[in-house]
Amino acid sequence: MAGVFAGLENLMCGIAGIMLKDGFAADSEMLARLTRGIAHRGPDGSGQFLAQNVALVHTRLAIIDLATGDQPLFSGPLTLIANGEIYNYIELRAELPVGYATASDCEPPLKLFSRRSEDYAGYLRGMYAIAIHDRAFKTLTLSRDPFGIKPLYTVQTAAGVAFASEPHALLDAGLLPRELDFLKLGELLQLQFSTGRNTVFKNIERVLPGETLTLKHGAMQSSRRIEAVERDEVLAPPVSDEAAVKRLDEVLEDSVFVHQRADVPYGMFLSGGVDSAAILAMMARLNVSPVLAFTAGFDFAGVADERDAAAETAKAAGARHERLEISEAMVWEFLPEIVAAMDDPAADYAIIPTWFLARQARRDVKVILSGEGGDEMFAGYGRYRAAARPFPLAKKMRARGVFDGLDVLRAPPAGWRDGIAAAEQVFCKRPALQRAQMTDIQDWLPHDLLQKLDRCLMAHGVEGRTPFVDKAVAKFAFSLPAKFLVRNGMGKFLLRLWLEKNFPAARPFAKKQGFDVPVGAWIAAKGGVLGELVAKNPLVAELAEPARVRSLFSRASEKRAGFAAWVLLFTALWHRRHILNLPPAGDVFATLAAL
Repeated sequence: MAGVFAGLENLMCGIAGIMLKDGFAADSEMLARLTRGIAHRGPDGSGQFLAQNVALVHTRLAIIDLATGDQPLFSGPLTLIANGEIYNYIELRAELPVGYATASDCEPPLKLFSRRSEDYAGYLRGMYAIAIHDRAFKTLTLSRDPFGIKPLYTVQTAAGVAFASEPHALLDAGLLPRELDFLKLGELLQLQFSTGRNTVFKNIERVLPGETLTLKHGAMQSSRRIEAVERDEVLAPPVSDEAAVKRLDEVLEDSVFVHQRADVPYGMFLSGGVDSAAILAMMARLNVSPVLAFTAGFDFAGVADERDAAAETAKAAGARHERLEISEAMVWEFLPEIVAAMDDPAADYAIIPTWFLARQARRDVKVILSGEGGDEMFAGYGRYRAAARPFPLAKKMRARGVFDGLDVLRAPPAGWRDGIAAAEQVFCKRPALQRAQMTDIQDWLPHDLLQKLDRCLMAHGVEGRTPFVDKAVAKFAFSLPAKFLVRNGMGKFLLRLWLEKNFPAARPFAKKQGFDVPVGAWIAAKGGVLGELVAKNPLVAELAEPARVRSLFSRASEKRAGFAAWVLLFTALWHRRHILNLPPAGDVFATLAAL
């Protein structure tokens, strides 16, 4: 089997592999396809391992230890491949001073595993998807970070269990047919994302955030899980605003400091909001050179443009600032490619600016820090405040689906809110405000926001890092009583207090315009053509009467109709690429027409 991986040079960052049952042998062409499926995730090298009934492949985006950090990594009978970053690797090396062969951040987990076995992940601080093969015990262990920042998927076949960083790698390898789970599809249509273990692809499952799976003889043997936030933990809160601001300063400085650990250039995405302003302020404190910040806006008069506000914020922080204008023509040209990156689909129109920002950032940096997670950690969304109202004024989160009341679909999606309802029950011992936050951390954060960031940045060979989505930050944030999160009807109150003291130029208590993507207006302008093309997509035609689809697109200037039209447009493009397996055929109009 030594020649199985011949010709797989110059591949990129991601992990994949398979553990076979007794009596089965690896197929070289299947392994080659599996590896090609993760080839877009970085340009810096590749590695392979094959022993007994396990095959592992790794493609690398080099961030730390550029010289000796190639994978797989080996220690006695153990072999490791990983996608992500272990931010506390320096501290782990000091706590576990054994012989290290590299300076890689991924070698300490290998040493930890040799001592702690499947409990090793509890000592890690970072974003990761890790596979470790133990030749002595003939096991394969798969682990994912507690917040689900880095993706990992599995499929059980007659021959064994395969895994990969992205579902399309498993599909491209021919391990299973391209079939839909229509219950999860209904969830996607109504929520924009899907919850829990099952994906929209029938038989492809997520390794859950914080989960460690142990495989043996080509089958699942055991599972254990680390919670991102303890379900009922209560810590002593700070007693004053001053004490809380001081503690937040310590926690935020620590998180941004370790999230900057890299041997390559890094920058950040800057909006006009509180979260990214806080990240910028702390980066400016910690860096001698000016921070490089990127901001996107749209050439459309009907939406708020954050570029001017972001430019003022960047100037006050002494940052270099790059502005990107996204036009309607750019969106129609590249939307098929953008949607193609979202193989585990999230119909969030924020994929558009994220993808274009990543394309621009890759010219200068390989790592981007982002403010994702600030709302979830510090209660920024209005839906949290609504959910925390006393009975009977409290409002259930995500109670209304995208297509409710629009009379477009042939049948209402069944059970589309079941996953959200289950998550709500998990955290029933927490106060109402925290319960709402933790429900989003369970599914919305990993399966929409972080997935969007991972796919759109990795499509361009850029790594995204999220200092708010961190164990230490979460532990602090969920120790806070509600008065530090919501006050005077305003969310993220403590974060605003911190900015007022440390970076007042961000104007943290000023009313923000918010960020929007004018997809509804753009769709409305092309409604006749787009409605006809989307209605002809085989999946959309199965879901909805073509006449109702065309009517929906003709009403896209209305907010709810425009949003639903966007979801159907996304679904049509996604179905064409990931179920029909047809690559983009030009711009959005040519691609939809080319069936």
